Amino acid sequence: LSTPTAMAGTVLEVCSEAELQSLCSSHSGLTTVLLWAPWHAPSVHLGKVLEAIALEQKAVRFAKVNTDVCPGIATTMGADQVPFVVLLNPRGSKLDAVAGADPPKLVEKVKAFAGRPLDSTAVQPGAGYASKASDLNDRLKELINFSPVMLFMKGSKVEPFCKFSKQAVGILDKNNIDYSTFDILQDDEVRQGLKDYSNWKTYPQLYIDGELMGGVDILKEMDEDGSLLEAVGNGKGGKEKPLKERLQDLVKQSPVMLFMKGSPDQPRCGFSGKIVGLLQENSIEFGSFDILSDEEVRQGLKEYSNWPTYPQLYAKGKLIGGLDIVKELADEGSLKEELS
Repeated sequence: LSTPTAMAGTVLEVCSEAELQSLCSSHSGLTTVLLWAPWHAPSVHLGKVLEAIALEQKAVRFAKVNTDVCPGIATTMGADQVPFVVLLNPRGSKLDAVAGADPPKLVEKVKAFAGRPLDSTAVQPGAGYASKASDLNDRLKELINFSPVMLFMKGSKVEPFCKFSKQAVGILDKNNIDYSTFDILQDDEVRQGLKDYSNWKTYPQLYIDGELMGGVDILKEMDEDGSLLEAVGNGKGGKEKPLKERLQDLVKQSPVMLFMKGSPDQPRCGFSGKIVGLLQENSIEFGSFDILSDEEVRQGLKEYSNWPTYPQLYAKGKLIGGLDIVKELADEGSLKEELS
């Protein structure tokens, strides 16, 4: 599954925007991407449908994105629900989309676009992820400049596949640094080519503003002597506020604040839907934050409040608890009093 040719007939798991960029630019045809969530049974089923379509449509590239892991792609693609399928041209611009679980419509659209010539030069510049450049060096140059801080690693932020990649992620996360990743295990051309391009034979590799910093040993040294944050600041990859300050502001954003998956109008998990229902049934006004839209907040709030699951409800900046506690308070008739 490591080269674009080997991807034919399979559904690739994409974990970052840079990986999607690379997939689209790796061939001249259609790329079909499923946005799904493991807690949503219809989207899981549509993933199996996509695998069957992939076996028939060998000229099309297929991928799936877990929106719990990479919510940014869903936002960029305009997906307001799961499942949501986007059909992309070689430059990553959206040709069409299928909202909801509709296998017949999906099959129809994939077949229709698979049979058309996709002229990437006709697309307006600046739209989408993929590059018009087919030359490997151009691909590599575009990838290392995809984000001000770019980490080429084995695996993803959520699931590093080697201890060195895990250590690199840990250092960047500890310093609250914004960065993008590329899983070199998913693309052997990039994996081998980047070694020669940068004259650096091992992974992970960290780039800031398109310039190679080095591997995990150098990253450790930069972290210890303070030069990492200095370099990232020059590359505009630092946070405007430390994470703790952001969380303190967020939990006090409204007198009653709910951190959930999705929004009150469109919850994206059963527990979030139930807690919204309880608050609305008790006529409680509340603000909300979609933790799927910000992975840093999602992970950081667990440690900040020492509460490992979502949804989480706060009143005047103080954690009340999750669904079970809110349900218990509602059953006792003391929910309004507790939140006032």
